[in-house]
Amino acid sequence: MKPAFPDGAGVAPAEAAGVHRFSHEAMATFFEVHCAHPDPRYARQAADAAFDLVDRLEQELSRFVGNSDVSRVNALGIGDTTRVSPSTLDCLLIAQRMHELTGGAFDVSLGSGLEALDLDPGAFTVSARRDGVRIDLGGIGKGYAVDRAAEVLAGDWGLEHVLVHGGFSSVLALSAPPGADGWPLTLTAPESGRPLARLSASHRAFSASGTRKGEHVLDPRTGRPAAGRAAWAALPRAGEGMEDAGAIAEALSTAFMVLAEDEIAALHGRWPGLEAWLVRAREGGEPAALHWPAWIT
Repeated sequence: MKPAFPDGAGVAPAEAAGVHRFSHEAMATFFEVHCAHPDPRYARQAADAAFDLVDRLEQELSRFVGNSDVSRVNALGIGDTTRVSPSTLDCLLIAQRMHELTGGAFDVSLGSGLEALDLDPGAFTVSARRDGVRIDLGGIGKGYAVDRAAEVLAGDWGLEHVLVHGGFSSVLALSAPPGADGWPLTLTAPESGRPLARLSASHRAFSASGTRKGEHVLDPRTGRPAAGRAAWAALPRAGEGMEDAGAIAEALSTAFMVLAEDEIAALHGRWPGLEAWLVRAREGGEPAALHWPAWIT
């Protein structure tokens, strides 16, 4: 089955000559691997290995899986502790970091008390200091899975010319296809399907967040609905500490859905290489599109 492009905000990779494409259903969406390699059978085996990892992560990170790590964390009462996988703990540590960085605009607990969870990286445990903390890693899990899938493809299978995406909302581009300066991508606005930007990307992660018609986003800091908008974040995947660029970009694009424009600009100024796009509703006219580091319309 060919994955359908969503009617929300997206980042669409174009077809590239000489590139193999493989699809797999996971995390309630489709993941795809695009790679350039002379042996299609080898490329298929590598993609299958990456998809196997995505499936394992879903079993750990999904709140809809009965005995997943996240389900056990959500069942914790005050003073309780549960052991989780290294991947789950890593994802929670990133979530806590992004919660602090965004001033609570990114919150996998949706206001139920992320700060009340104590994480022990040495013992791989999560403890609760209050009842009722509920987490949902849907705002970071696809980006994290894309990061780890790319590691399998590049590190375990030696594939350099790779692009991985999860549902068109989390995209990670490694080295460009041979003869190209980057992977061709299109940032597409929700509802209208209007191209917002056309890019050529390598060693860069992208994430898109947006609402479909009739949907609403709640600001976890206030519990009130946020204004209608769509947001994109892009980060370089190069240098120390950027191996989680896909997860971080997903957290940022989620936060951009509720942050004020001056708050987005402040984050852009503090994060080297961060690029951000925002489409917001405008009274009685066309939606306004903003781009940091510069205006685009």
